[in-house]
Amino acid sequence: MPTPTPDAPAARPAGPVTLQQVAERAGVSSATASRALHGSSGTRIVGEELRKRVLDAARELRYVSNAPAQALARSTTSVVGVVVHDVADPYFAAIAAGAMGVAREHGLLVMLAATFRDPELELDYLARLRAQRARAVILAGSGFADREFTRRLAAEADAYRADGGHVIAVGSHGIAADTVRPANRAGAALAVRHLYDLGHRRFGIVSGPRSLTTVRDRLDGARRQLRALGLPLTPGQVVDGGFTREQARTAARTLLTGPSAPTALVVLNDVMAAGVLAALREDLGLRVPDQVSVVGFDDVPFAADLNPPLTTIRLPLADIGTQAMHMILTGPTVTPRTVDVDAELVPRSSTAPAPQP
Repeated sequence: MPTPTPDAPAARPAGPVTLQQVAERAGVSSATASRALHGSSGTRIVGEELRKRVLDAARELRYVSNAPAQALARSTTSVVGVVVHDVADPYFAAIAAGAMGVAREHGLLVMLAATFRDPELELDYLARLRAQRARAVILAGSGFADREFTRRLAAEADAYRADGGHVIAVGSHGIAADTVRPANRAGAALAVRHLYDLGHRRFGIVSGPRSLTTVRDRLDGARRQLRALGLPLTPGQVVDGGFTREQARTAARTLLTGPSAPTALVVLNDVMAAGVLAALREDLGLRVPDQVSVVGFDDVPFAADLNPPLTTIRLPLADIGTQAMHMILTGPTVTPRTVDVDAELVPRSSTAPAPQP
């Protein structure tokens, strides 16, 4: 039996040739091979050289596309997945409500899923929604500051788009997707500037988990603004409040019992701010805003009803969900789009001029 020369083409596999075999012959992923052969409603375009390599491999293997399967693969349901961290958090409830309002007007069904800040659950939900042929998914929770997770999320999002779906991100997720981007850095800077203009010079920050990109963005905005004002933050001025009321209450006690207790607190969400106000009033016997001023972030519905009503940074939360749904309705584009959402200061009764020594 003659031995094939090194330049001879590889033998055609026995039986029907699969897309995966074409991809292996071309040296590309199956998602890339699918886009090269069938096109895609997603946002990724295959370059001409890569497309030629896939077409050559398909021709060598005599690959025949399964048209009915392709039609099924491209079909999607009227379901839109909204993936959040916690359905009980009013921040996510408001975003979901905005998305649901638009969905109802256009005959779409919103399926809500909570990850409880578990990145593996986020990946699992995205894969399940893809398997269910959901038309789109909105990743409404914060991104995770983890390179390996981001790589895996990007791969799953690519597969979702290759199957005809649409992925929308809210905030910083590090993936090539249509994005609604809240002004987290600018909002935190606004909070700092407001307190500085009231005469405060001793600051404390009640943060959230540093593993979340939203926390990093807000903390970075506050840190940069303080540095620009000649008040660089020290590690002891930042305490993690865990994005929960009770942990923030503990964080406030930690910040306010030191030798140089702050007169101004920037709290990186309103849920934590509620815990901070309770700690100041009930645990430490401090008057807000006479002795300590507090600024929250988000302007969730209960912020105006706290004691005292909370000065906060407003994000148009329902509008974030609305903007994400409008991106879904207009369909994906070749180049991912970004819609920036502004933040604004809402002054209420929890801030006042710094106390005199």
